[in-house]
Amino acid sequence: MRLGYACINTELTEKGVSSNRGMIKRTFQSKGVNYASEVALANVRALKEIIQWNADNDIQVYRMSSLLFPWMSEYEIQDLPDIDLIKTALLACGKLARQHAQRLSFHPGPYNVLCSPKDSVVDKTIKELNQHSQIMDLMGLPRSPYAKINIHLGGAYGDHAGSMQRFCDNFQRLDEGTKARLTVENDDKPSMYSTKMLYEGVHKVIGIPIVFDSHHFSLGPQDQTYEEAFYLARETWEGTGVKQICHHSNSRRKYDDPKAKPVAHSDLIHERFENFGEDIDLVLEAKKKELAVKHYPKS
Repeated sequence: MRLGYACINTELTEKGVSSNRGMIKRTFQSKGVNYASEVALANVRALKEIIQWNADNDIQVYRMSSLLFPWMSEYEIQDLPDIDLIKTALLACGKLARQHAQRLSFHPGPYNVLCSPKDSVVDKTIKELNQHSQIMDLMGLPRSPYAKINIHLGGAYGDHAGSMQRFCDNFQRLDEGTKARLTVENDDKPSMYSTKMLYEGVHKVIGIPIVFDSHHFSLGPQDQTYEEAFYLARETWEGTGVKQICHHSNSRRKYDDPKAKPVAHSDLIHERFENFGEDIDLVLEAKKKELAVKHYPKS
């Protein structure tokens, strides 16, 4: 089981190295695409430093920040003034990751909702998911769920079946590279989607893999045991030629703050992920990021 973390490297951030520099909307509106391009170039160069740090510390699973390109929904990546320098930097990131057998992924934000009944939301989602895939293409990452772009369905709208059907219909509008990388994840609310629901309503229709999240399982619809849900998700990775990847976190309310919301993640990992001895990759979604990997419990 290879362990990894998401987005922020706290040690490097303290040294001023960050790949998720952003800006508020007012700043983007006043400084425009030229400034966004400068920030994106700085973020991509920082990403290479993070990948190198991961290699130096024997970490082979890493989720990249979706903030690499701030406000990218408002422009086309290829139109950025610094695009040539950005392409060179992205290619270097991908080459370094491949040299060290690092698995890189994305997890675009919750506003990406392919099953939305609003055309405007779906259109923006399609553009942003395609842009994530475009970034991966520029890095030379595989067009497969090895380089996953993972999302939630995003809403049930009082009709789980109808919403999943919209998701599957809108999936067909994505670029081919995006389709090849897209995965879905079980939810952390009883009213949303379990692994079993996603298996029946999404995987069996369009064939994309399911990322099993342990913490979400404990909070979401309880229509299977943990073991059943884990192995059902695992089944969706068969035939892809790609190792199953899962997400894991512990309850912040239980370990760090009794007043925290049930969905909040703990600072470190206190309970190991149960993988039943299977070979998987695992993203730890703990607040202390790479420190959670270093301090993952041995038993």
